[in-house]
Amino acid sequence: MEQTEIILRAIGVLTETNAMVRRIAEADNDDAEVESTETQLGALVTEVFPRVEVPADAGPAEAGQAVADAYLPATISLVGAFAFLFSELADLHDSGRTDVKTADLLQDLALRMSRADNA
Repeated sequence: MEQTEIILRAIGVLTETNAMVRRIAEADNDDAEVESTETQLGALVTEVFPRVEVPADAGPAEAGQAVADAYLPATISLVGAFAFLFSELADLHDSGRTDVKTADLLQDLALRMSRADNA
């Protein structure tokens, strides 16, 4: 999965989370629960992290190293995507702009990333 696609999917995760938090806050109910259906975050993690096959005769150190080697690039990509988006949201917040909502910024970023990916 390319980094642009990971960022776009991370935008989806943040958008979904933002909407979920808003729904819970609007419910004004202490018993409000998060939907148990598979979230975009779960789907993204499932798709980004590769399936790792460890040989049956591998020792603990070898098995751990195989998993670490397989998961490190995916971890860096996911952390990089969320760090980029956090930076964009923080810049907006720090600029003091109150006319742009989080959802609007995420939508704008998604459109720009989609255009750049298709160019």
